[in-house]
Amino acid sequence: MTKKQNRKAKAFALSAARLAAERHCTDIVVLDLRDISPATDYFMIATGTSDRQMRSIADEICQAAREQGQQRFGRAGYDQARWILLDFIDVVIHIFDAEYRDYYDLELLWGDAKRLSIDK
Repeated sequence: MTKKQNRKAKAFALSAARLAAERHCTDIVVLDLRDISPATDYFMIATGTSDRQMRSIADEICQAAREQGQQRFGRAGYDQARWILLDFIDVVIHIFDAEYRDYYDLELLWGDAKRLSIDK
């Protein structure tokens, strides 16, 4: 992967996090997994307040991805909206309800990952 592609993935992960924050998600984190995961470069993790809100945010992130030239390769959990996963290969978006977020605790699983600031 080139440095330009990597910057594009990082920018997308951060923009997805800012979008989630604007839509009232909580506990939003972006994890830099470049040196510890062979599967992806960044995780964006957020907690939604309702299934409707979670689906809406997932839809808006997918729209933003298209506008930024990112292609979605997979989506899971959309119908149940307990844990929505959006796979953009270099960036994986996780939108949880509070119960599933606590149960799966991805931050603990990837505890050695660097956390990025989502501030502009």
